[in-house]
Amino acid sequence: MNTVRLDAALLHGLSGELGDLLADTVAGGASVGFLAPLGRTEAAAWWRERCEAVAAGRLAVWAAREEPGCRVLGTVSLALPDKPNSAHRAELVKLMVHRAARGRGLGRALLAVAEEEAAARGITLLHLDTETGSPAEHLYRSSGWTAVGAIPDYAADPAGVLRPTTIYYKRPATGAISPATR
Repeated sequence: MNTVRLDAALLHGLSGELGDLLADTVAGGASVGFLAPLGRTEAAAWWRERCEAVAAGRLAVWAAREEPGCRVLGTVSLALPDKPNSAHRAELVKLMVHRAARGRGLGRALLAVAEEEAAARGITLLHLDTETGSPAEHLYRSSGWTAVGAIPDYAADPAGVLRPTTIYYKRPATGAISPATR
């Protein structure tokens, strides 16, 4: 799998493919913040709206393809801290794998890319939320993430039904000193 970190220009250029991935993820029932049906145009526009955050360094986005030139099959992002008291932590967001590419380890590989980047930046705490009982929970638990607890009726799934969300955290392996502990 070929995984590349996207700058704002690459993100803008791939917004259509990322929009296809987002629309497929929602159509597959994953709770990633959108209601079904989600059209390609709306999904691509959402990705283009992330360009400013990427350019400003507040968001790191990766896209994965089987080989260069093939369609985007997966993505993951890190929402990076923007306040002095949170310089040591980041949120893992929008880990998505196209339904046609699931079961091949791509989700785990994308998760590892984000965790490695966090460690390289000196991030000492990662957190995320995911729908309680979703297939994603198995990935996070088997990758060393710790469940903190669940919040009832936290977010609507693509069908609009309120579902609980479980909060997870992980301390990435890092030898770096975080900005908060310098």
